[in-house]
Amino acid sequence: MRIISFNANGLRSASSKGFFDWFNTQDADVLCVQETKAQEHQLAGPEFLPPGYKAWFRDASTKKGYSGVAIYAKREPDEIRTALGWPEFDEEGRYLEARFGNLSVVSFYIPSGSSGELRQGYKFQVMEWLAPILQEWRDSGRDYVLCGDWNIVRSRLDIRNWTSNQKNSGCLPAERDWFNQMCVEGDGWVDAYRALHPEGQDYTWWSNRGAARANNVGWRIDYQIVTPSLRERLQACSIHTETRFSDHAPFIVDYAI
Repeated sequence: MRIISFNANGLRSASSKGFFDWFNTQDADVLCVQETKAQEHQLAGPEFLPPGYKAWFRDASTKKGYSGVAIYAKREPDEIRTALGWPEFDEEGRYLEARFGNLSVVSFYIPSGSSGELRQGYKFQVMEWLAPILQEWRDSGRDYVLCGDWNIVRSRLDIRNWTSNQKNSGCLPAERDWFNQMCVEGDGWVDAYRALHPEGQDYTWWSNRGAARANNVGWRIDYQIVTPSLRERLQACSIHTETRFSDHAPFIVDYAI
């Protein structure tokens, strides 16, 4: 089973840069998109629906053209979930879950705090609120694949400029501690990339400022985080950097499912 996660930073823009042409070559079973930056009716054209797939969306209702997540799948899910129960989070279009038997695939978009203290405070609120939900999922007996942009790096291996970013959102010690406690060895959530590449130093996002992408001054903030039950089913993963569809790169994981 192949699952792809991609922050499009505007799905219409990514499509115009050839994203779906590339996606059609990947034979993926599920695609999770973050930052669609559109309402569902704006993505209804055939150019946004690859042959053989169906799509589900959770748009931002608080601010049109903002945030938004989507899931594309070959197989019809048994159930689609679009809310976790906190309207402030749900209405920003940050969570969408597709259930296939005992497998749940989630498209997640965790807030960024880079715009200032107010949004950083909200990000910390989201993290605190999500912690028991994530624990409940991990302990539920279901297999979960949490795809998305978490806006947090885990370690020095995940960011080019480690030292200079210690006081910047996404690399704050409190953020990293929260994430790493969630992914604790043993019975914690499993970071698919890090499980397959323990010493890997690949990135999924680059600032649009300067020549960050050309110089590979990046951050790894896009993940597929899986329940411990799926650790042994991880086969391979890759980050597609050859084509620039967005300021993020698609992250592909193959599972023995």
